[in-house]
Amino acid sequence: MNIKINILPAMLVMGLLVLAACGGNSDTQSDAAQTGAGDQSEAAGGLSPEELEHGIGPIAAFDPGPIDAALAERGAELFRVKCSSCHKMDGRYVGPALGKVTQERTSAYIMNMILNPQEMITTHPEAKKKFAEFLTPMPNQSLSEDDARAVLEFLRQQ
Repeated sequence: MNIKINILPAMLVMGLLVLAACGGNSDTQSDAAQTGAGDQSEAAGGLSPEELEHGIGPIAAFDPGPIDAALAERGAELFRVKCSSCHKMDGRYVGPALGKVTQERTSAYIMNMILNPQEMITTHPEAKKKFAEFLTPMPNQSLSEDDARAVLEFLRQQ
């Protein structure tokens, strides 16, 4: 019985120490705000303006030109096989709706998301936001750059 009495105050002291340590973070946050440590480059995760606009991966900015109907048809089949179990054109599903993605993201960003999804969701701030919203990481479907271009062409038709 004597041991229980000695352990209880020790546990209370430890609990108070833990709570005190957790509460000390607000000073650090206000110091960071005063010194400007939370500037835009930190919010960008150290990415270049090109990476922020076009994503992280093998595809640089490019102009896809007019829609290629034959390539879009091939992309439609790839989308059906590789993408449609998680994505629909309209409405939330396992992943975000893709019907208007070409109006929201650059062609290079879309292709880099297809080709390099793991790095995108761990590094790119916009992809991180989508991951936080949907809580399901996009799997790498092992598409080639030509396949990703075909899927992009299909998405451009939507």
